[in-house]
Amino acid sequence: MENKNEKIGELKKRLLKIRTIFEIAKKREELKKIEKEMERPEFWQEREKAIEISQKFNLLRKEIEEIERLREKIEKEEDLGKTEKEIEKKELETFLSGKYDSREAIVYLQSGAGGEEAEDWTAMLLRMYQRYCQRKGFAFEILDIDYGFPGPEGRIGVKSAILEIKGPYAFGFLKKESGVHRLVRISPFSTKGLRHTSFALVEVLPKIPVDEIQIKPNDLKIEFFKASGPGGQYVNKRMTAVRITHLPTKISVSCQTQRSLAQNREKAMEILLSKIYQHLEKEKEKEIKEIKGKKVAIEFGNQIRSYVLHPYRLVKDLRTGVETTEVEEVLDGNLDKFIEAEIKNL
Repeated sequence: MENKNEKIGELKKRLLKIRTIFEIAKKREELKKIEKEMERPEFWQEREKAIEISQKFNLLRKEIEEIERLREKIEKEEDLGKTEKEIEKKELETFLSGKYDSREAIVYLQSGAGGEEAEDWTAMLLRMYQRYCQRKGFAFEILDIDYGFPGPEGRIGVKSAILEIKGPYAFGFLKKESGVHRLVRISPFSTKGLRHTSFALVEVLPKIPVDEIQIKPNDLKIEFFKASGPGGQYVNKRMTAVRITHLPTKISVSCQTQRSLAQNREKAMEILLSKIYQHLEKEKEKEIKEIKGKKVAIEFGNQIRSYVLHPYRLVKDLRTGVETTEVEEVLDGNLDKFIEAEIKNL
């Protein structure tokens, strides 16, 4: 009984620390102010701004409710072991105090040199991050994808892809995944069963609100084209895909996965804002080059994590030293061990 009381006391202290770090009392007041603003008759006249405020309201409410739910579970002495694990997850979030850590994330994947080998590896990484999202309960959507040509066993590689991830602290959790990822395996494309090394670049950026970066309409070049699928064939007879170029920075992005031209244009603008944010960070903070870290070649010597399937089985993070032999688990989205170490290593 004494041990149980000690555990309850310890959990209460840990939860109080979390409440203080997350400024729950302050967020309650902020929630009340937003609620009053949302009650105004003219609130939905500016639709984009209203949607953004509503999303912020829901995020704040969910955060407060999570803390209150944990407090109630401790008070009722409900499954203290499970409650402690939930508190550990919240404690991990206390490391995520960056300006955009609580935002949604946009993940870019780009195959390195090596043709179909690198494209197949990029497709594997895309699936890995999708499975990670499913494990975390994050929503995700492919905003743009450039397929390679079909390979053996029905394989379809990916030259590049853009993945939007929605969930609490999505950017904070994934931001340190930026870098070159290296794969060593027996090539499925080699008739001689030769070992091959492939590389792919991952970039993770926060999703930036539309009103946070001002862009002049004259600074944009907008082009329309037909969406394409695996092998380069067109999947839509109408011009629904969109490419937007920001002329002052020469940043160009595209989106072709949505059903309508308007939806693709909206998503392309979201991607563009993140890219421009990245550019502005480079200008403001020369010492860190840009939010993704310095621009690196997608090749040997620049990787952050190595995935070896042959001659032995090992996934190793070269920054934190964390490693595991459970390669399939990692490729199936079990990244918690690596991401937790990355966050605590900031």
